[in-house]
Amino acid sequence: MNSVEQLPLFPEIEKLPAGPPAEETPAPPAVTARSPLSEAIRAFENAMPLKGFTRNTITAFRADLRILCEFIPPDRPIGDIGTRDLQAFLTYLVRDRGRPCKPKSYARRLTTLKVFFGWLYEEGVLGRDPAAPLAHQPAYTPLPRVLSEGQIAQVREAARGLAQGEKPDWRPWLLFELLLQTGIKKTECMNIHLADIDITHPDGPILRIRYPQVRQKYKERTMKLPPEIVPLLREYRAQYQPAEHLFECTARNLEYVLNHLADLAGIDGGISFEMMRWTAALRDYQAGMDETALRHKLGLSKLRWRETLEKLQRLAEPAL
Repeated sequence: MNSVEQLPLFPEIEKLPAGPPAEETPAPPAVTARSPLSEAIRAFENAMPLKGFTRNTITAFRADLRILCEFIPPDRPIGDIGTRDLQAFLTYLVRDRGRPCKPKSYARRLTTLKVFFGWLYEEGVLGRDPAAPLAHQPAYTPLPRVLSEGQIAQVREAARGLAQGEKPDWRPWLLFELLLQTGIKKTECMNIHLADIDITHPDGPILRIRYPQVRQKYKERTMKLPPEIVPLLREYRAQYQPAEHLFECTARNLEYVLNHLADLAGIDGGISFEMMRWTAALRDYQAGMDETALRHKLGLSKLRWRETLEKLQRLAEPAL
């Protein structure tokens, strides 16, 4: 039987020349110690996705390095930047930049320096890592201001004087007691409807905090009011005749009321809604209120409560 040469099944494909090799991900451009800071930053930006950095991290690091170029000239050779330069930059962030640098932002920018210069060192661009000696500081945020019990008594006396003076004004006293007893936020205070306060409730007067937005429904809550606030409320309503909201004025007006009370009571630095919120929370915490109950009273998520509790614990520590 004669052997027959087997023909290729797909000759047209086998005759095609081999295609070009698959493209490889380009490596970051080569950088040396004499390369300018701006070039080193561009190389680092190209390297971050290859190292698996998240999009948020890349965005944050880019912003932090742009700030670094505000302080260190971008054309300065990367190898000429030392630890003292980076320490001076950190001082610039806090004192001289002219913008607030919160502790968490400071801590992240310090991390950016360590990651950036650490990468340059690992890649052999730098013979030493100038950011390595920089020490991480705890990212404690400053403690909020609160009123002492003595200052509370002073403000109450000032509020009583306004309510019982020649031209009685009951709004300051009601506002102060309401914030002190509830710890509600400014927006919550402005949104109180008259129907949200029930002084005829069988268990005593109550205040309902409501939110129209579905995503904020978890902040809704009902809290008890002290009986002493009822006569203040009645006098206030008789004087101001509110029709729908408890306070039918602007938030700025109420801020002025609080600061006027502070002036009369001799409280330096004024009184703010935030200050009253922390004062109320601290008094409840020191009185032994259950932590879960206090979290619900303040309308905080579990995540926000962690930071709040840490601050309350520090505020409650005895002064040395």
